Amino acid sequence: MTEKGKVYLIDVTNRDGVQTSRILLPKLSKTMLNIYLDEMGVYQSEVGFPTLKHEINYINANLELARLGAIKRIHLEGWCRAVREDVELSFRNCPGLKHLNVSISTSEIMIRGKFQGRKTYRDVINSMVEAVKTAKALGAETVGVNAEDASRTELERLIEFIHAGKEAGADRFRYCDTLGADDPITIYERIKALSSATAFPVEMHCHNDLGMAEAVSVAGARAAVESGLDAYINTTINGYGERAGNADLVSTILALKFSTGLKERVPLDEHVNLKMAWRIAQYASYAFNLPIPINQPGVGANAFAHESGIHADGALKDRRSYELYDPEDVGRGEPSLLETGRVITTGAYGGIKGFRHVYDRLGIHFDSDEEARRILELVQYANLHTQKPLTDDELRFIATYPEVVKEILTVNF
Repeated sequence: MTEKGKVYLIDVTNRDGVQTSRILLPKLSKTMLNIYLDEMGVYQSEVGFPTLKHEINYINANLELARLGAIKRIHLEGWCRAVREDVELSFRNCPGLKHLNVSISTSEIMIRGKFQGRKTYRDVINSMVEAVKTAKALGAETVGVNAEDASRTELERLIEFIHAGKEAGADRFRYCDTLGADDPITIYERIKALSSATAFPVEMHCHNDLGMAEAVSVAGARAAVESGLDAYINTTINGYGERAGNADLVSTILALKFSTGLKERVPLDEHVNLKMAWRIAQYASYAFNLPIPINQPGVGANAFAHESGIHADGALKDRRSYELYDPEDVGRGEPSLLETGRVITTGAYGGIKGFRHVYDRLGIHFDSDEEARRILELVQYANLHTQKPLTDDELRFIATYPEVVKEILTVNF
């Protein structure tokens, strides 16, 4: 019998989630998400675009946090096009980068539409291979190869793509259901066929245009795991992402932990801590300025609410009658992000007395007003940067790593 693989989570909120139309996410908030994802036991965070000038300081600052031990286990991974020049620029901008995913379109409709006859599928393969070899030569420890629009790409082409990437030194293949066009049964069959033909770890990247992102993701992962391979699922916090979004982080974990057909058959990375769900979902909602839907699995306001007479009666007698898991399983009951009632805050126009009061309450004490003022000035800039009251965790982070925060808040031209 084939030994089963395991499922690992790669969260792409800081790359794909921030591409959500009409929203922005401050670099300080992106950093906090990386810290929370690390605490949650997520395997890897796609931190952003090392080719973009406004991302460079933020990415390098987060790599420094990993070096300092503030970010402990999670892989911090960059994303760029599968083009040699982009890979070289990524490592020139962020020389400490150790993980990279390179992406290129593989379906005929995208090759024709994007390249307008300038490239063939053979050119796509060659560009990906050159990108992988360049990344490895420049010090990448892991490289993922992304087939954009894999769902509409013939299996024979994907098999060729995977073999070429594998031979060039890639570590994983990312199957991108870019338009959310796949269904659970079809993707299971396709990933099973790819796994059988290539014996290469598969990374599921699924969009929610048909409302099936989580179902499609776990179905594909199950096919890889049953083939004896490790599988990786791309998620975003609260399902943020382009158009209808991506596979939601919390919903995906809940499916793997509590679904009848998955919990015994598809083992999840044991480092994942579901109790962080409420905290990270609430923070992302606050940072993105997007409310959590009332019916969001696990973290929505109504996720554990019962009103129907039959449901309420059943839940009161035995919660398992109408609940698969408990509020405590997802960390509900944590304090709110911001205080209510009488509040002394600190921010862009705060003074030293109120500032020291806020930090005293957090258990952080300064020896002098002069020492406190240096952090106060940084807090003022951070408040202007985020354009909203700073959370307790943000305030603690600023006081603990002021030099790193300075880099995050600095833009070079």
